[in-house]
Amino acid sequence: MSPSTDANASSSPAEILGFSTGQIVQELGYDDDVDLELRDAIEDSIEADLEDEECQEIVDGVVLWWRDGDGDLVDALVDSLTTLAPGGPVWLLTPKAGREGHVQPGAIQESADLAGLRAMNSMALAEDWSGTRLASRQG
Repeated sequence: MSPSTDANASSSPAEILGFSTGQIVQELGYDDDVDLELRDAIEDSIEADLEDEECQEIVDGVVLWWRDGDGDLVDALVDSLTTLAPGGPVWLLTPKAGREGHVQPGAIQESADLAGLRAMNSMALAEDWSGTRLASRQG
């Protein structure tokens, strides 16, 4: 499947994200515009609720909902690493092109670089949201 392919074509979005039963996933940037079906699919795949920004335990992955105008993306990405286990992914979820709050791919790449992350791949994950998998440069 190519990175630009709609994730719903052959696998569930949660499968594409790579989360599995028993993992702890932290969710940052929740607001009333997030895709609830995608959230539910992630929670179903880990068989638990998503942890919020108050979580202090080490997490296996982070889902960061981000919109243009939410603030400094570099700071948000650095903050997302606070409790992330080594090697865990950060999934940056942004509104698709043409949607309010869309974040330009160049801004995502530059912010990831400054935060010490690298963009691995991007794909459509929900009707209004795209996801970019970010990984640590270390290791």
